[in-house]
Amino acid sequence: MTILHSLQELSTVPGPVALAIGVFDGLHLGHQEVIRAAQEHAAQHQGTAVVMSFEPHPLRILRPAAAPKMLCGLSYQMQLLERMGISTALLCPFTPETADTPAEAFMDQLVTHCHPLGCISVGYTWTFGKDRGGDIHLLMDQGQQHSFAVYGMPPIREDGVIVSSTLIRDAVGSGDLVKASRLLGRKYALYGQVKQGRQLARQLGFPTANVRPEAELLPPFGVYTVEVEIAGYLEKGIANLGVRPTVENEGVAPSLEVHLFDWSGDLYGQNLEVRLGHFLRPEQKFAGIEALKQQIAEDIQAARQLQTRKS
Repeated sequence: MTILHSLQELSTVPGPVALAIGVFDGLHLGHQEVIRAAQEHAAQHQGTAVVMSFEPHPLRILRPAAAPKMLCGLSYQMQLLERMGISTALLCPFTPETADTPAEAFMDQLVTHCHPLGCISVGYTWTFGKDRGGDIHLLMDQGQQHSFAVYGMPPIREDGVIVSSTLIRDAVGSGDLVKASRLLGRKYALYGQVKQGRQLARQLGFPTANVRPEAELLPPFGVYTVEVEIAGYLEKGIANLGVRPTVENEGVAPSLEVHLFDWSGDLYGQNLEVRLGHFLRPEQKFAGIEALKQQIAEDIQAARQLQTRKS
């Protein structure tokens, strides 16, 4: 994956450049359609599809109090894009100067730096530029003037409701991961790097990988069945999401303690995509280590039974 960090770097991309532009937090079904249109154009014209997003989220500059908690960290977004077949992404810095750039001036930069600009794909209602002065109609006018195609993708609906990152955030926050997975078009997962922990779980007889999730928005704390792909194999297990109140002091960052049933090895430093399944119980504080150990054993038995029935 090649990651660009400025509009000027678009000049290094073999043209025609097919741009998919948006704020792709979650990379849900609607986002996938926008990206797919750019990929198809690039394939038809022997060009390069580039996914262009903004960092940070524009609302963090425009209205910080209204900025949403992100569903995906950047590393996970890049992995998901690679999985879709995208080889180049542009993380355009969003600054007060960016927000103050008129839509026509922004378009001039895209036309200038792409050699040539083959198409722009966006959601039909997407707006951009100072005071949201740019929309699909301006894009189409610019496309006619500068000879590039424009794809304004209509919203995707699931059960009669428009798929959106906001809807997915609501589902994740309430613990409806089945709905979140349906809107994402893939199993809902938390992604992060395995960090060195206190190894208390290993001493209890249940070794775990201590994953620090990248996502800012997390589902309810508790114990979940999970699946993790390692070396091409899907490993089943159980995970506790939360702050481990039995063994930690207050104020620690949330973590995902993952115990895989039939796998052993060193995962330190690796990034894991942990796909969450059944919610078994809320996180709770136990009277002591022995009570915690007994509950973990019961959780594992319940998880194995659930995952055996599923398979």
